[in-house]
Amino acid sequence: MPKLGVNIDHVATLREIRASLEPEPVFAAFILESAGADSIVVHLREDRRHIKERDLDILKKVVKSKLNLEMSVSDEITDIACKIKPDQATLVPEKRQEITTEGGLDILPNFKKIKTAIAKLKKQDIEVSLFIDPDKNQIDAAKKIGVNMIELHTGRYANAKKSTLQNKYFKEILDAVNYARKKGLIVNAGHGLDYYNVSRIAKIKGIEELNIGYSIVCRAVLVGLDRALREMKALI
Repeated sequence: MPKLGVNIDHVATLREIRASLEPEPVFAAFILESAGADSIVVHLREDRRHIKERDLDILKKVVKSKLNLEMSVSDEITDIACKIKPDQATLVPEKRQEITTEGGLDILPNFKKIKTAIAKLKKQDIEVSLFIDPDKNQIDAAKKIGVNMIELHTGRYANAKKSTLQNKYFKEILDAVNYARKKGLIVNAGHGLDYYNVSRIAKIKGIEELNIGYSIVCRAVLVGLDRALREMKALI
């Protein structure tokens, strides 16, 4: 059974909608860890639309499992990560106008900048993962750039409306997991996974951790974080 990392960005989104003081992401982290979350995930975006440096600083002090920071490779965000020192940094692409992360990191056109960010993070003993599409060329580039962990983007599978397309994208993920494992990489996966489509992905041998956020926070509005987390754990 893969581990479960929970992204709590959208707890902060609720706070920012009203520019309020609540809900506090750190309280969500407490509940989720108590319910069995294996890691807490946050994305400190360049536009600071949800998680802020303050959140990241507090979470670093209180998270007992693993704090996984999703981040761009900008110099500013890299410097913040090196200062706060999360347990893991997952490098992702980032566009200002996107609703959520659109696709995986394209490594080769950005090879030098990504490699520089990786070197800075590793110097601070931060484990580094790259969020990439389930594509052999991207997996080869990840291996070449010097990381030992990747997270496969499952968005196309999760968003497919027709079973034929879902089957196609599932096969892409399955093949990518097997290929990456043969390359000696640790493989995680995530994006768009929910209570209806996660079980199939969770059954793929070789996936170490699934990272899920939005669907758990949405479910929690109805049943609470504790139950929402336990229901997801049961499915995977």
